[in-house]
Amino acid sequence: MVDIAGTALTEAERIRLRHPSVGGVILFTRNFHSRQQLTELCTEIHALRNPALLIAVDHEGGRVQRFREDGFTTLPSMRKLGFLWEKDAIKAGNVAADVGYVLAAELRACGVDFSFTPVLDLDYDCSAVIGDRSFHRNPKAVGMLAAGLIRGLKKAGMASCGKHFPGHGGVEADSHVAVPVDERTLEEILDEDVAPYQWLGDLALDSVMPAHVIYPQVDPQPAGFSSFWLKRVLRQALAYNGVIFSDDLTMEGASVAGDIHDRAVAAFNAGCDMVLVCNRPDLADELLAKLDYTMPEASQLRIQKLYPQTEALDWDRLQADDHYQYARNLQSEIISG
Repeated sequence: MVDIAGTALTEAERIRLRHPSVGGVILFTRNFHSRQQLTELCTEIHALRNPALLIAVDHEGGRVQRFREDGFTTLPSMRKLGFLWEKDAIKAGNVAADVGYVLAAELRACGVDFSFTPVLDLDYDCSAVIGDRSFHRNPKAVGMLAAGLIRGLKKAGMASCGKHFPGHGGVEADSHVAVPVDERTLEEILDEDVAPYQWLGDLALDSVMPAHVIYPQVDPQPAGFSSFWLKRVLRQALAYNGVIFSDDLTMEGASVAGDIHDRAVAAFNAGCDMVLVCNRPDLADELLAKLDYTMPEASQLRIQKLYPQTEALDWDRLQADDHYQYARNLQSEIISG
């Protein structure tokens, strides 16, 4: 999965996106100017290939919401849902579903297929990069609220992605710019951070993104390059059969695995189905030129399940949807509450 530089495709990007080893595109704020422009961009990307490329975005709510103007609803941070859970857990789960529906329905109305959400990290009050992106410190709250959000995503026809397995919330360092190390034992992590993944499973959670965090009491490699975490724990112990994405291989937390080719090979060997290379088109081209990898059929089948299975409401029809209008109006109430 690669990215693009601006609000329209360049010829070099069209060539890159037609490369047989590219399977998806991730969009950022720089790729958005208006709803019409975003819709036209997604239409062109989808038309480049058959089957079409998967178009994804990090669109969680709160601090991480790539599209915010021209009609897009301002979504609350997941922490706001955690506060509500402390007062009324059942209501909070239903509100989470409304958040997920608005999030997914607006994206799909513009042609975006998939969002890397929800964050399943527990908030240990030490990670600035996670912070209020986390629902709660309590794994039960995280599992219940994530299940609600996923229910809303699915109502709009969108798959989900739990991140960052097995948990990024227990370390202070930001894996975008550092190599975080979490000194906890395997038992501590399994009992706490992994619990939401176990409860949700692949029947609810369509994909998982591992953390660029090293857990030296368990494995010397970051989780995204660790066959212990991805194969032994996630695939075998948790019997998980959804998609495993790498986190962005250009992040500092991935640097321990070597150059971009070494990082991709390490991620695939550890058990990832698809790797992300963001914000460095030169490294994306370097990897595409050098990588000699045949995707297993099992990975292909998993990824196919991430594509929307239902027709999206366009923006005008979405505005006439009663559930959407109710859920949309609820968002400002959640933020202010």
